[in-house]
Amino acid sequence: MIVCICNNVSDKAIRKAVDNGVSTLSALREKLEVGTCCGKCNSCAKTILRECLEDQASQPVFFQPALAAA
Repeated sequence: MIVCICNNVSDKAIRKAVDNGVSTLSALREKLEVGTCCGKCNSCAKTILRECLEDQASQPVFFQPALAAA
């Protein structure tokens, strides 16, 4: 779905940005320019950002044992 019509930013683009380390709305604006024109999409973009961050936090973290130096 298109979240930001002015800059043609989709929810997939927002999710991908979060997967690549974006964690704030201001960083999302810098990276994708979402919400930088009319601003009507800010609440939707913020909701998607929050959902993505919550999904990341709820996923289990797997640790690999450190390999012993030979």
